[in-house]
Amino acid sequence: MARKKIALIGGGQIGGVLTQLIAQKQLGDVVLFDIVEDLPQGKTLDIAEASRVDGFDVNLKGANEYKDIAGSDLVIITAGLPRKPGMSRDDLLVTNAKIMKSVAEGVKEFAPNAIVIIISNPLDAMVTLFQKVSGFPTHKVMGQAGVLDSSRFSTFIAWELGISVKDINAMVLGGHGDTMVPLVRYANVNGVPVMEMLERKYKDAAKAKEVMDAMVQRTKMAGGEVVKLLKTGSAFYSPASSAIAMAASILLDEKRLLPTCAYLNGEFSVDGYYVGVPAVLGENGVERIIELSLDAEEQSALDNSVAAVKSLVEDMERLGF
Repeated sequence: MARKKIALIGGGQIGGVLTQLIAQKQLGDVVLFDIVEDLPQGKTLDIAEASRVDGFDVNLKGANEYKDIAGSDLVIITAGLPRKPGMSRDDLLVTNAKIMKSVAEGVKEFAPNAIVIIISNPLDAMVTLFQKVSGFPTHKVMGQAGVLDSSRFSTFIAWELGISVKDINAMVLGGHGDTMVPLVRYANVNGVPVMEMLERKYKDAAKAKEVMDAMVQRTKMAGGEVVKLLKTGSAFYSPASSAIAMAASILLDEKRLLPTCAYLNGEFSVDGYYVGVPAVLGENGVERIIELSLDAEEQSALDNSVAAVKSLVEDMERLGF
């Protein structure tokens, strides 16, 4: 059986890590595209030269022209400016919208049958713009944010409880920004509610809530925390690794339930917008949206997050995108 072809649009930090992870996991052949001459060629050559050491055998190619992505089964887009210290995701809107419009036109022309995962920020707006410009079916266009945000939330919980992160199950819904919604009530350690474990640890419900509130806030600001520490860039390994989880579920038809920026047709009382929700990912892209039962507080938080997404999309449309 022929190997899958995966196009990566953007040869920066995330693009390089994506190339390496795809090669090591042998998910398919890779074309790494970037407008900077020789950059993607250099990165793919470097990674290919480790193939004997790491024990992988896939084709890796760097490209500066969209024609080289022709026939791709999956496209992962990271193109755009990264956030800088003090910059919100929304500040990136105008510049990255111009880039995304160009990318969408290139993918539409040369890889019209691909499934597309977008990582570029501001995420919710960029996914919306790509789908609008490309005209691709909504179930074949999605954004990566929830997998990363949920992993961050799980990591903080694991550190607090002193328990392996492998046993933490936590999910974050909503837009990829300050209004994201970490679902505290559903967070568990292999079925045991996290709040119950925090209350046992501190023997004080108020203290347990205070600790959880701090973890929720840290999750919301986690991307900015990395930006502040790095000073010259933004997170790259964790976003790439999160996108790979989505890519593997699609390419291998794993049917994993992953928090995904997906197009909603009435689910969660949202119609016609891309929002982070639990979704089953398989060979057809977003195959199902799983609606969770939310209490009044959770629904209010999600409504607030959806409102922020709508505002961002409206801003983008007013700017002519």
